[in-house]
Parts: sequence; C-alpha cells; structure tokens
Amino acid sequence: MSALPVDPDPAPAPRPEWVGDVAVAGYRLHVAHRPGVPGRTPLVLINGIGASVEFLDPLVAALDPDRPVVRFDVPGIGGSPLPVVPLPMVGLAGLLSGLLDGLGYARADVLGLSWGGGIAQQFALQHPDRTGRLALVSTGTGAMMVPARFTVLAKMLTPRRYNDRRYRHDAGAEIYVGEDQAAVDEVFGRARPVAFRGYLYQLMALMTWTSLPVLPFIGAPTLVLAGRRDPVIPVVNAHLMGTLIPRATVHLHQGGHVGILTRPEELGPVLEDFLDS
Repeated sequence: MSALPVDPDPAPAPRPEWVGDVAVAGYRLHVAHRPGVPGRTPLVLINGIGASVEFLDPLVAALDPDRPVVRFDVPGIGGSPLPVVPLPMVGLAGLLSGLLDGLGYARADVLGLSWGGGIAQQFALQHPDRTGRLALVSTGTGAMMVPARFTVLAKMLTPRRYNDRRYRHDAGAEIYVGEDQAAVDEVFGRARPVAFRGYLYQLMALMTWTSLPVLPFIGAPTLVLAGRRDPVIPVVNAHLMGTLIPRATVHLHQGGHVGILTRPEELGPVLEDFLDS
C-alpha cells in the first residue's frame, strides 16, 4: 500500500491572539495583537472615542484569520493608564509608530474608526513610509469638518453612553440612527467603563487638530467608508475626503456610525477586498 503524498511546504498556521501591555516611549499601552501568518502586512485598528480594544471584536472576527491585527487602548482609555498631560494627535501617531517598532513591524495598513480616524490620518502624514493602505471609517477631518447637529454633538461630549445602558438607549435614538439597537448594545457591552478625564483628553486632541488643509498630501491608497444615515459624521465629510485625498475610494453603506461593527458580515469583505487589491 503506497503512502499518501506529503505537502513539501505546508502553509504556516496563523498564530493566536495575545493581550497584554507594551511599553512605548514611557507609556504603558494595553494591546491586543493577533500575529496571524508571518510575513503578511499587519492591520492596525484604531478605535472611536472612549472605546477599548474589546469594542472592535466583531470586526476582527470578520477578517481573514491569517491577517495580523493590532489593536491598542490610547492612554487614559481601557487598560492603558491615564497620562499626566493630554497627548495631541501628533503625539498619539508617534506612539503608534513606537508600538509598531516594539512589535517588530516596519510597515502597516491602518484603519481609523470615528475619532481614531484622526490618528490614522496623522500617522499617514507623519509616517508615509510606514503606511501601506489607509481605511477611514465613519470619520472626518477634526476641528474643520461639517459638524453634526448640536443635539447629537452634545450627547457625544461625555462617556455616559458607555457607562449607562439606559442612557445609551435614549441617546441612541439620535446617535445610532440606521443601526439595530440590539447590535449596538452587544458592541457597547464589550467595551470597558470610561473615565471622564481620559475621554476629555481625547476630545482635546480632536478639537485642536485638523487634517483638512493637508489631505492632498496623503499618498496612501485610501478607503473612505461611511454610512449614509450617520448623524455623528455627516456623509458629506466622506465625499470631501474622497475628493481631496488623491488615491481615495469612497464606499457608502445604508447604516449609521458604527455600521462596520454592527454589520461586519457586510462591510468586513469590503475592507478585505480593499486591503488585498
């Protein structure tokens, strides 16, 4: 009886995710790192304001398991200790660069969700040689953008929707238009409670930064992903970024602000196609 043929060069198996702390430039960052298959370009996911790494679980689960994925809590959020002073976007982008050094990556694709889109854009401008592809999801250009209605902005000024489920239901009727409330609850139920001071530091970073005048200098291939019914970042901002970023593609979906987390089975493949194109 002849032996079964043996694959002389079997494909490497993806390595499991680990969660822990990494020291970067004097800061301790809480990190979730799925190494995936060695040799592939990692994808860095940068969260929305107030959100910890667990918030992004639905998206990570929808991605190719062979793809390395890096998530981290910014200082003052989740498992990362509060810094002594607020960090501007320039400093936060520098921390991301240091984190990639610590994990052994020379280059990465970067996705920024909502507030995290500010760090993603700043990183692409600061470190073009380290930026592969850029995905800007439900985000805008910071202090200089088309704003939401005042009543929506007022509900975004505190972390109460993370810490108070009943308030999230009440506020969600205006903030999370276009989203299934049960799916929103499931996503927010993963996130850690948020301290007001850490949230305030994030607000300060956003309100003192804008990318609008320098969008034409972003050289990375860019996916601008936005919900047509998003009341937090009006969809006109996606069209603006798509026009001003030279290598941008705009993809609109029928959901709202956190659609990439509440409908990952629909939007995960859109992201995968962009990263692999």
